[in-house]
Amino acid sequence: MRFISIAGALGLAASTPAIAETLAIQADAVVTDADAPVRGPSTVIVTDGRITGIEDGLVAGPQGARVIRLAGKTLVPGLTDLHVHLTGDPGGDFWKEATEPEDWGVVVGAKNALVTVKAGFTTVREAGSAPTTAFSLRRGTAEGMIPGPRIIAAGPALAIIGGHGDVNGFRSDINQLLSTGFTCTGPVECAAKVRKASQAGSDVIKITATGGVLSQQGRGLEAHFTSEEMKSIADTAHSLGLKVMAHAHGARGIEAAARAGIDTIDHGTYLDEAAARAMKERGTVLVPTLMAFQGVSERLGKGIYSPTVETKVRAVADVARTFMGKAIKWGVPIAFGTDAGVYVHGRNAAEFRLMRAQGMNDRQALASATTAAAKVLGMESEIGRIAPGYSADIIAVEGDPTRDVTVLEKVDWVMARGRVIP
Repeated sequence: MRFISIAGALGLAASTPAIAETLAIQADAVVTDADAPVRGPSTVIVTDGRITGIEDGLVAGPQGARVIRLAGKTLVPGLTDLHVHLTGDPGGDFWKEATEPEDWGVVVGAKNALVTVKAGFTTVREAGSAPTTAFSLRRGTAEGMIPGPRIIAAGPALAIIGGHGDVNGFRSDINQLLSTGFTCTGPVECAAKVRKASQAGSDVIKITATGGVLSQQGRGLEAHFTSEEMKSIADTAHSLGLKVMAHAHGARGIEAAARAGIDTIDHGTYLDEAAARAMKERGTVLVPTLMAFQGVSERLGKGIYSPTVETKVRAVADVARTFMGKAIKWGVPIAFGTDAGVYVHGRNAAEFRLMRAQGMNDRQALASATTAAAKVLGMESEIGRIAPGYSADIIAVEGDPTRDVTVLEKVDWVMARGRVIP
């Protein structure tokens, strides 16, 4: 039987795929599920990247197990962020899109994947990237070549021509040259672009259902796609076994997207009671991305954003402080997502504090990033809990996040898919 400290555990190579060795992870408390009572001193047994058991007390585990003693720590299921952009960093230099090679996104993404997983986020939904960068990152983290989270990747977002998600701000010939090829007009073409995204390897379909804050066009924040186009996108994606996430700000765009069968509304800034009713009726989940609004507000007045973007940021700043609280009151299901990349990666857990400020209690906030997020991904039997049969996605913190969810802002130890992250 071998014992290693936290420091020793951190030295395990994350670049090496999980192997069929058994680990016994001892901690002074374990949160197995956001809704379950917190266990006292316990030992979690992990074999070949899977949780195989949880035992009361600090035990050695099966013969030959490697023991990791996390003294004074609480084990928590690995967290999920349903809206990140790993291949980008925040900034206002939109023109760099015309000067930097697409491959650079993989380099940036490798950096951000490590920062993100060390912050305790062992699964992320990549919410829009260049045509192949997120897919390369997905493979790199899955195979253990790049330390990082499990990546559910959308690839390029579907957008209307000239709308949010399409290339804007350049001469028309440059806009066309830089286009990802995923704009569409009309139900037939939109269905074809969903199939094209599926063929390219998308795990989820991302659409920009309404105008956006950070794009270089000032066409408002209401619906971009027609209801018929959004229904075609949702129906086609569902026929292929894929879910659809929709960037959406304006209330009527949110309502139309929900009624079309879109699975999640990301942002949801101008949600009103009618839009909330449609979401509740259809089971559409809100991913509020409160950190996005925090991040853009921090950059106001510093010459970072163009005048068009700065005007839009100021317009949404106040309502962003209240809309999620209204969603809770109206019974809209909510899951965790932050829009990392709009703010600096690694601050993802600061979203919990903002969620709590709008009326969510600590257990609800923890569930939003564990069991609720897992359900959105259709992975509720794989992630979101510390339980036998689940992927060994485990983090360690000081304190009890079911009583104070902000303790998740400082993560001391991370295991992602059975690999200890150094």
